[in-house]
Amino acid sequence: MQEKDRSEDEFTVTPWEVEGDIDYEKLIEKFGTESVDEELLDRIEDVVGETHFMLRRGIFYSHRDLDRILDEYEDGNRFALYTGRGPSGHTHVGHLMPWIFAKWMQDKFDVELYFQLTDDEKFLFNFDSTLEETHSYALENAKDIIALGFDPEKTHIFIDTDFIHELYPLALKVGKRLNFSNVKAVFGFDNSTNVGSIFYTAIQSAPCFLPSELEDEDIPVLIPCGIDQDPHFRLTRDIAETIGYLKPALLHNKLAPSLDGSGKMSASRPKTTIFTTDEGEDVDRKINEAFTGGRVSAEEQRKKGGDPDICAIQNYRYFIFEEDDEKVSDLAERCKEGDILCGECKQILKENLKEFLSKHQKRRKEAEEKLDQFLMSGYED
Repeated sequence: MQEKDRSEDEFTVTPWEVEGDIDYEKLIEKFGTESVDEELLDRIEDVVGETHFMLRRGIFYSHRDLDRILDEYEDGNRFALYTGRGPSGHTHVGHLMPWIFAKWMQDKFDVELYFQLTDDEKFLFNFDSTLEETHSYALENAKDIIALGFDPEKTHIFIDTDFIHELYPLALKVGKRLNFSNVKAVFGFDNSTNVGSIFYTAIQSAPCFLPSELEDEDIPVLIPCGIDQDPHFRLTRDIAETIGYLKPALLHNKLAPSLDGSGKMSASRPKTTIFTTDEGEDVDRKINEAFTGGRVSAEEQRKKGGDPDICAIQNYRYFIFEEDDEKVSDLAERCKEGDILCGECKQILKENLKEFLSKHQKRRKEAEEKLDQFLMSGYED
């Protein structure tokens, strides 16, 4: 158990920085999105026969025009999914959260998925990186995507610098309509910002319109993504119809917290993050050092109970590693009652993580032989 100063009032959420204890309801108000309410959850269950645990638990909690996507589907029209990853390093388990959900969406709605790996973004926004490094990480990240079991016939992964001949005409259409004052206001750019970063939103917007271009018809796009990515797509939605496309819809997830309980899980903070490439000893060390909601002693915890709401161990299970709501709830209640200690919870999570990573790493190795089945253009073995 660790002690830390936790401010409830100060937090930062941008596509490149997430810090503090996030008030997700304030973000809905600030970003102008809508809550995923019970009526919408019931409608999803009616359409596909069930709701994903990330929806039930409010992990995917905010949206833009999800109801319109459901309207299209119920009318017999198809839609496409689009999500992505900025390859700044190896994939961690927090990255898997929206991907696991996207696979569920693909399976339940039988739709195409377009997955953007933004090696250009990470090169532009990190002066310590090289294009060779970010491209290499993109290929590594692609293995993790494939290892989750996506349908190769309906899953299209592309690395920006390899696929730019398809993205650039769309990005130009977006870039022509975006003005600097709006981009500056949304992202806080100033005179020291490199021009590549200023233009980058146009590149991230391009896949919103890619299915329509490839199919030569209007295809609605739904983007499952972290709430931190919404600023890009607010700008995209503002100009979409002016260039002849449908506004993309979004479904936002909350951000999986780091093992020290502050901010989101981040590849730039490896000591507080579980990577898909971690070995068993890495898992043991990181979980042993994780922030918990436990008391200062076992005796006090048995007497007063712990606080699962602030516990990184509980959050890992809640966000990713336990689909059974009753098991999650039961463990939280046992913590509050003092019936289980932090060491026991840590051991359970260690076992869950090691089992998951063992299977995932095997599938990840097999994915090396499948890259050309998924990657759109430009990949050479």
